[in-house]
Formats: sequence, structure tokens, C-alpha cells
Amino acid sequence: MIAHTWWMTHRQLKALLRQPGVVVLTLAQPMVWLFLFGNLFRRIVELPGFGTASYLDYLIPGVVVMNAVSSNMWAGMAAIEEIDRGTLNRFLITPVSRSAIMNANVIVQAFSTAIQSTIIVLLGWAAGAHYPGGPAGPVLLVVTSMLLGTVFSALSNVFGMTLRQRESIIGLSVFLLLPLTFLSTAFMAKRLMPGWMQAVASANPVNWALDGARGALAENPDWGAALAHCGWLLALAAAMVWLSTLTFRSYQRTV
Repeated sequence: MIAHTWWMTHRQLKALLRQPGVVVLTLAQPMVWLFLFGNLFRRIVELPGFGTASYLDYLIPGVVVMNAVSSNMWAGMAAIEEIDRGTLNRFLITPVSRSAIMNANVIVQAFSTAIQSTIIVLLGWAAGAHYPGGPAGPVLLVVTSMLLGTVFSALSNVFGMTLRQRESIIGLSVFLLLPLTFLSTAFMAKRLMPGWMQAVASANPVNWALDGARGALAENPDWGAALAHCGWLLALAAAMVWLSTLTFRSYQRTV
């Protein structure tokens, strides 16, 4: 299966490299969040109990994580395009591993997410953000964005294989993005959120990524908590990839 996954991933990466503008264009929205929100809410750190002196420093992980969610929620569109073109059905008559087909989608999305997250981190640094914990903090931030992106790209593939309608994926993506983001600490410190929001945030995988990243980005990194949150994300990502493969096998039986 590993060899099959490699070749299926290679196929999709070649297609991605032929259209690098896709990766660049998807950065437009996070750039708006970074520079617009960063300037609009920069004085919010003056609220008692916010816990940081620079809102830009606080915002960088939020933008990276929100970008990972929003860009990967559209991954199921690629599955629908493969179905519509007949490409997916042609793969079904080859000896390629069925798991490799879905795994390649997730790996390519993770690669794209890593590039986007790295660019956001570098742009934040150029704008004046500080990473006092050293380079390991930004690296872990990129890793957590990849894990979170894997969760949502696999989930989007599940939607794509079961619903097979672009409008449904668009509707679900719009429906999930804002609640998942605002029921987390992407833009607001947890201690300043209403109690019920704090409870929801504790079970929100978006917040797991944020807590893990901010723990690693601190001046005195809490690596235990950061790695624990990464472990939870890894387990959830594995479960979602397994579910997407299961959904693909279900689709195969209907062809």
C-alpha cells in the first residue's frame, strides 16, 4: 500500500505544481485576517486578563489554524471532480490499493497546508510577530496545522464520497467554519469567553491545535501539553482517514 500511496500522491502533486497559483490564491483570505484583524483588534490585549502584550503574536496561530480548516474543507470537491470525469472509476479497475487513493488526497492537502502555514508564519514575523520559544515553536505550529488539516480534508472526502454534490460541501463548509473558529481561542483569550464557550472550546479540535501551538510558542514552552494536544489531533486524524477509506469502499460497491 505504501508504494501505491506514493505513486498516487506523486500524481496529484504533479497536478498541484502545474497550478501553484491555487496555493497562492488561498492565502488571500488569511492575509486579510492577519493584517485586518491584527490592526483592528490590536488594543484588545489591554483587557484585564488577556495574558499577552501583542495581539499579533496571539493572532498568528489563530490565522494558521483557521486557514488549515478553511482550505481543507474543500478537499471533497476534488473527489467529486474525479467522479464526474470518470477518473476515479478507471482507477477501480486497476490493482491500485483503494486506501492509497484516499490517502493521496489527504497527503497532498497536508503538503499544501504546510506551505501555506509556513508562509503565514514568515509573513507574521516580517510584520513584527515574535516567537520567543525559538524555531521549534513555529515548526510545531506548522505540524499541528497539518494534523488539523488532515482531520478536515478526510472529513471533506467523506462528504464528497457520500453526498457527491458540490453545493452540499460548500454549505457544510460554510456552516462549520465560523462556529468551529469562534468557539475556540483563535481570536479571543479563553478566560475572557463565556463559561459555556470555554466548555465547548475544550472539546473543539481547532482549539486543541491552538493550545498545542501556543504552548510551544511561549517563551517557556510547555512541551508536555503541546505534544499531548498533537497526540489527540493525530488520533482524530487517523480516525478520519480510516472513515474516508471506509466511505470510499462503500462508494465502490455502488459503481
